[in-house]
Amino acid sequence: MSFNFALARLPRIEFGSGRMAMLPDLVAAHGRRVLIVTGARSFVAGPHWRNLEQQLAARDIAWKMLQVAGEPSPELVDACVRENRGSAFSCVLGIGGGSALDAAKAIAGLLRPGNSVMDHLEGVGPELPYRGPATPFIAVPTTAGTGSEATKNAVLSRQGQDGFKKSFRDEKLVAEYAVVDPDLLADCPPRVLAANGMDAFTQLLESYVSSKANPFTDALALSGMEKARDALLPWYEGTGDAAAQRSAMAYAALLSGITLAQVGLGSVHGLAAPLGAFFPIPHGVVCGTLVAEASRINIAALGDRAPDHPALAKYADAGRLLAGHAMSDAEARAALVETLEDWTRRLHLPRLREYGVDAADVPCIVANSRGSSMKTNPIALTDQEIAELVHARL
Repeated sequence: MSFNFALARLPRIEFGSGRMAMLPDLVAAHGRRVLIVTGARSFVAGPHWRNLEQQLAARDIAWKMLQVAGEPSPELVDACVRENRGSAFSCVLGIGGGSALDAAKAIAGLLRPGNSVMDHLEGVGPELPYRGPATPFIAVPTTAGTGSEATKNAVLSRQGQDGFKKSFRDEKLVAEYAVVDPDLLADCPPRVLAANGMDAFTQLLESYVSSKANPFTDALALSGMEKARDALLPWYEGTGDAAAQRSAMAYAALLSGITLAQVGLGSVHGLAAPLGAFFPIPHGVVCGTLVAEASRINIAALGDRAPDHPALAKYADAGRLLAGHAMSDAEARAALVETLEDWTRRLHLPRLREYGVDAADVPCIVANSRGSSMKTNPIALTDQEIAELVHARL
C-alpha cells in the first residue's frame, strides 16, 4: 500500500459525554442570531432542547428553527434560503440525524450566496462550482449513523419516478465544529439505531476496501468496525452498559464519516442513491439490508477476476476482526458474510419489497447505480452482478 495520501479538511471535533454544554458558547462566539436546523420531533421534544433554549436566551442569542421531516429535498433547502437570506444569521446550528445535518450544511452554504442548490448538485443541472462564502456551521449528531458531521457533502433527494439522490459537495461546507455527545443518543428508538448503526458499519467496511483507501483511513476504519462489533447488537438488544455502547457507536459513526469523506464508498452506497430516490426507503435500511450480500458479491467478483487484489485480504481481515479469532483468509471472508447476515436478521432489517421494490424495478435501479460511490468499489461490478445483489434482498 502506498503511503502517499492527502487528507481533506475536517471539523474541529469535540467528542464525549456532556459536550452538548459547549454549544451556547460556540454559537455566541459567532454573534447573536442563529438558525437552528433539527429533525421533526425528537430533539425538540426531549430535555436537551429546553436547556439549550434557556442557555441561548441567557446569552441574548436570538434563534429561528427549521424542522426537517424525512430526507431533505432541494426544494426545502431553496425555500429556507429564500426565506432567510436577509436575516443575517451569524451561524447555522444543525442538531439531528443525517437528514437534519445535511439540510443544515446545504443551507449554511447558500444563505449568503442566495442561489439555488440545484446549481451545484452532482449529476443534476449545470454543476456550477461553489464559490461561497458559507455561513459558519456547527454540527451536532443525535444518531450514530451517517457521520455527516465530518463530511463536506450534503445529500439531497427528490423522490418519485424521476427522482434522484445527489450530493452538494465542497470543502467550504465542512462544519467548523462537530460536537459529538453520546448522551444525545439515549432516546434513539431501536429500529433507528439498528439502521443507522449498520449504515455506519457499512461506511467503515466500504471505505476500508475502497479503491482509494490509504493507511490513515484503514486505521480509522478498523477501529470503528471494532467498536461497532462490540456495541451495536448489545445496544439494540438492551444488554450491557448502554452508555458505553452509545459512546462506541457515536465514535464508529464519526469515524465512518471521516473515512468516507477521504476515500469514498462502494456498491451499497451506489445502490442507495436510486433506491432512496425511487422508493420511500430510509438510507440506513438500504445499507443494512444490502451489506452482507454486497460483500459476498464483491468477494466472489474479486476472486474470479482479480485474485491478487488487496481488497480480498482486507475482507479477510474484517472477517477475523468480527469473528475475534484466527482463521484462514477464505474462512475469514466466509465468516464476514455470515456475521453480517446474522446481524441483518438480529437487527430485523427489512427486505426491499417491504418498501415497494419488485423485480420489474431492478433494471432501472441498476442503470442509476453508477454514481460516485460505485466508482470506488474495489472492483467494477457488471450489471448482472448488481442486479443479483438487488434480487437477493427483494
